Amino acid sequence: MVYQRSESFVPNDHFVTAPISPEVVNMPRASEIKKNSAVEYDGRVYFVKDIERSVPQGRAGGSLYRMRMYDVVTGYKLDETFKDSDMLNLADLTRREVTFSYADGDEYVFMDTEDFTQYSLNREAIAEELLFISEDTQGVMVILLKDSPVALALPPTVELVIDETDPSVKGGSATARTKPARFNTGLVVQVPEHISTGDRIRINVEERKFLGRA
Repeated sequence: MVYQRSESFVPNDHFVTAPISPEVVNMPRASEIKKNSAVEYDGRVYFVKDIERSVPQGRAGGSLYRMRMYDVVTGYKLDETFKDSDMLNLADLTRREVTFSYADGDEYVFMDTEDFTQYSLNREAIAEELLFISEDTQGVMVILLKDSPVALALPPTVELVIDETDPSVKGGSATARTKPARFNTGLVVQVPEHISTGDRIRINVEERKFLGRA
């Protein structure tokens, strides 16, 4: 169920407000929901993979938020659009830092860096994140719902070694021309012409953009 927040009531000095329950505090507007959070919707818990904001022309009601989500139990994918004033109940999530351990078929296992607990996630659920993860990637967080892993959160930047790119060009650092560089994770990023195969580079995860040599 989507709840609407009322804007019509303003308490005066003679009105005694009741304590706000934890349930109300944990119900932000749709405009306040962030990527990598979990919401309760239609009796299920969905993990929010991505959010797109739009402002339809001629619409006086404000922005719309299209959320790309998946059911944390079944994996069912759902795209749903909410008004900015719609209220959703947040599910409690826990984050633990992990490193990639090994893959077993379509299951990818990550190990907690503190207590060495192993968490298994299906490839389909973390396909985008796997593009940026190697065995030595630091700062990866597993997201837990009631102690069960539901997703991964990446750091803002990662370091990867280029698996294949065109030969470097002398003087390429003085130009703005770029070329595609491929990594063994499957990721492809545009890099300057002076960068070579085997170079370790820093990448902006959100923009998939070259930042420099590591």
